[in-house]
Amino acid sequence: MSTIGAMAGLMAIPSAWSASAPAKFKTVTDWCTPLVTRLPKVSLNDCKNSKLTPTGANSLNGFPVLYRDLHSDSRHPQAIRVLLLGGIHGDEQTASSIVFKWMESMQKAPLEFNWRVAPVVNPDGLLAAQPKRVNARGIDLNRNFPTPNWQKEAPAYWARVTRSDPRRYPGKAPISEPESRWVYDTIEKYKPDVIISVHAPFGVLDFDGPATPPNRFGRLIYNRVGVYPGSLGNYSGLHKDIPVVTIELPNATQMPPDVEVQRIWQDMQNWIRQNVAAPLKTSSN
Repeated sequence: MSTIGAMAGLMAIPSAWSASAPAKFKTVTDWCTPLVTRLPKVSLNDCKNSKLTPTGANSLNGFPVLYRDLHSDSRHPQAIRVLLLGGIHGDEQTASSIVFKWMESMQKAPLEFNWRVAPVVNPDGLLAAQPKRVNARGIDLNRNFPTPNWQKEAPAYWARVTRSDPRRYPGKAPISEPESRWVYDTIEKYKPDVIISVHAPFGVLDFDGPATPPNRFGRLIYNRVGVYPGSLGNYSGLHKDIPVVTIELPNATQMPPDVEVQRIWQDMQNWIRQNVAAPLKTSSN
């Protein structure tokens, strides 16, 4: 099959969600019910208790991009802002599930930081007949951010290095997709001090931007994955100077043990405290 034919096939595959999507989402059950059928170790109650709400941005198939803001307690009136993203690739289900688990932890103890959390950035990919890396238009959202010289570098990299792999198609223009546009707009308006983006299944930590990289979160050890045209790490970390930690879980469909989920969560907070919050506090004094 030609590359064009493969792309056309990807775009023609209907989402499992789109066939039965209601015109409007009136209750939390409308979005939680389909999501939890695809997310390991996330129950309907887990999803409802996360208290996610629509951002106002919808996927191509009409599913809302969901988020929640969680604020630091009164002891940290100038707390830094953390943007936590999961599920940019729809076939990395654990990358969304673990964010739901961390949201449970956020609601059990006072928070030191302000968090904006979006556990399922690519709902159409997750809810496709078979979960897919790309969105409903067949575009890899993590190659669709406006890195410098995108129009030349992103298509050339896709053709030359990936051999026009349909799973890594960057699209015809940066931030052409409603999902990547929402992330872009959020970075511009929310102005996070650090971004945590969860993926799978390389089982490492990656890092881009100004700050000391983390050595370890739980069993995950720092090991650079690479810099790609149109990636969030490249755009935010290298172009916008906002540190980006990419957490690559070891398995896309099987969750880590609960104790490891909590170790990653605690190590992440310790790293933010020491390498983002402390330097910002020093520079503002």
